[in-house]
Order: sequence, then C-alpha cells, then structure tokens
Amino acid sequence: MGMRRKGREVAIQTLYSIEFRDNDIRLLTETGVLTILEEVAADKEILPDNPIYEFASDIVCSVLLHIDPIDEKIKVHSINWSFDRIAKLDLSVIRAAVYELIYTETAPAIIMNEAIEIAKKYCSESSGKFINGVLNAIAKE
Repeated sequence: MGMRRKGREVAIQTLYSIEFRDNDIRLLTETGVLTILEEVAADKEILPDNPIYEFASDIVCSVLLHIDPIDEKIKVHSINWSFDRIAKLDLSVIRAAVYELIYTETAPAIIMNEAIEIAKKYCSESSGKFINGVLNAIAKE
C-alpha cells in the first residue's frame, strides 16, 4: 500500500473518530484534533515525523478548516439522500475526497479511485456506489 493511500486511511479514520467524540465536528480544537490523529496513527505505529502522518494531518486539518463548504457540496450532490442519514464512515470518506477534489491539484480520477477503494475496505457494500455518485457529481461541477 502506498504512502498516500495509508495517509488517506489514517485521515479518514481520524475524521470518523472525531464524529464520535463531539456532537459538532466544528467545535473541536486543533489540539483535540491532533490528539485524536496521534492516537489513530499510533495504532498503526506511525509517528508524527513520518510523511504518512504529515499527509494525514494535512487532510484532517484542511477538511476541518473547510468543513462548511465541503458539507454544502455534499448536501447539494447527495440527491435523494438526507445529509443526516449518511453513515458517519461514508461521510468521513466523502469529506476527505471532496477536500482533495476542491482544494488540491490531485487528479479527480485518482481521488475518486482512492475513496472507492478505501470505502470497499472499511464501509458497507453499497457505500462504494453512493460515494462514487456523490464524488462524480462534484468532480463534473
């Protein structure tokens, strides 16, 4: 598994963990976020000086910095599905991917493929199609 895939997985697991620690993801402090990231990374024996950790940290902190516009994009493009009904793990995958689609130079095909592969590994069977549909609509925009 490549460094960036592993970093994305750590980032998504951190975002998912954050969902269960606070009622509103927007209220968590940067220190709190980094503490959770360190816990998730430590489980995988990834230290803060590792490039995987740095990449994951960039994704997590950037998603939280841009959470409102990211969530708005998801709401607009999750047609026939209430935002509140999206599974927390699916939402974590989508948020990380939407951040990359909007705010990085990474090719949309790579971002979408990575999100789908991570969803196949961690989410339900139907998650991949849902995530692909949302990301595809956002990428076309």
